[in-house]
Amino acid sequence: MLVSASKMLKDARAGQYAVGQFNINNLEWTKAILTTAQENNSPVILGVSEGAGKYMGGYKTIVGMVKGMIEELNITVPVAIHLDHGSYEGAIKAMEAGFTSVMFDGSHYPIEENIQKTKEIIQLAHSKGISVEAEVGSIGGEEDGVVGTGEIADPQECKAIAELGVDMLAAGIGNIHGKYPENWQGLNFEALERIKAATGELPLVLHGGTGIPEDMIKKAISLGVAKINVNTEKQLAFAQATRKYFEEGKDLQGKGYDPRKILAPGYEAIKKTVKEKMELFGSINKA
Repeated sequence: MLVSASKMLKDARAGQYAVGQFNINNLEWTKAILTTAQENNSPVILGVSEGAGKYMGGYKTIVGMVKGMIEELNITVPVAIHLDHGSYEGAIKAMEAGFTSVMFDGSHYPIEENIQKTKEIIQLAHSKGISVEAEVGSIGGEEDGVVGTGEIADPQECKAIAELGVDMLAAGIGNIHGKYPENWQGLNFEALERIKAATGELPLVLHGGTGIPEDMIKKAISLGVAKINVNTEKQLAFAQATRKYFEEGKDLQGKGYDPRKILAPGYEAIKKTVKEKMELFGSINKA
């Protein structure tokens, strides 16, 4: 069931759990995530970066693939197709292609420009029933060429963006994309509490969900985080399982060179990773 992310995140915020955004890169990743969500009766958000969108043949290709799988695999849980860290132009193109949710990442603009551009995206998206995520305070690390230093978001800037009517807000609290360095200081929960106080019941988003300790994840959820993004952890699991397949020489046995056989271990590794995250986030049986 293809829907916007708005209701699923409001329900998560009220129910003290989080919905996972699991980024997709190809058919196998998409199928693994959708079937895992169905098996565990969990709502799910399929994240698509602009780079992954180009890799998979464009936004219309992705929408067609997801819609086809939902029908053919009888996926009945709520599913949102979400543009991750979208530019202004990218968000418009994704909406035109049939995405049900978009993130406009205006965090690198001055706050006034971020507010103006976010406002325009919200007006267009909401006229089509599409949910919108905005960002304040860049997330550390690199995501498709967008480099963030991991600033702590200003609560008043968060309030200004929230008042525009966004459906969810990504606020920097020391989280980063990719692997966390050994000297990482952890999430800034004092900042998160101030942001929560400034934005009321608005669902908050935690980017860079890979590598954050479980106790921090649970505390973040208790403080208003209703959406958690996971990408790197799936990439690592997929790479490890695929590497093992070749190291064991399975590609040389029988028809082990068949791409469907080569990709199968990575597919199963993604399913396992996604289920573990759904259990941690508390979204199982919340569809």
